[in-house]
Amino acid sequence: MNTRENGSGEEPVIRDNRKIDPETGQPRETDGERSGKAEQAEQTAPSGQAGSGPDPASVELAVQLAERTADLQRLQAEYSNYRKRVERDRIAVKEQAVAGALTELLPVLDDIGRARDHGELTGGFAKVAESLEAAVGKLGLGSFGAKGEPFDPTVHEALMHSYSPDVTEPTCVEILQPGYRIGERVLRPARVAVAEPGESDATE
Repeated sequence: MNTRENGSGEEPVIRDNRKIDPETGQPRETDGERSGKAEQAEQTAPSGQAGSGPDPASVELAVQLAERTADLQRLQAEYSNYRKRVERDRIAVKEQAVAGALTELLPVLDDIGRARDHGELTGGFAKVAESLEAAVGKLGLGSFGAKGEPFDPTVHEALMHSYSPDVTEPTCVEILQPGYRIGERVLRPARVAVAEPGESDATE
């Protein structure tokens, strides 16, 4: 008697439950292992593959982070500029204070120069004068103005004027009072007698 005579038209189903694949010789995965891997793949799949857009909370957080970063950069630049401005002001105030003090000492230096020219700078007075000149030199004070140098109205003050055939351009022929400067800043111009090319009054 076959299955059709028994009233059943289905063919028998044969399941291969062998744990080793007879063709490859490798262990087979069970139904539980296959379902576990499928669930893990679904959990680790990127959200973008599921068709969902960016998270609004993440976008807002990124915008806020960018704004805070820009604020910090702006504050840092302002603080750096403030420090530079304070440093410039501090240097300028120091230079003005030194220049003011040295300007008050210029008449004393003039007296020392005249005493030296007349041979009166001797003894203890000479040592005091040398100490004073060394001290103002350390503060950056320097003298300028030499006989024979070209006349420069930016650093020379002409107190006397004449003509001379011995010069080819306006020249300082006599230094009446030396000039003083600190760095490039002129505290007092050199007061000089100037001669220009030409015949002297005596020749005329």
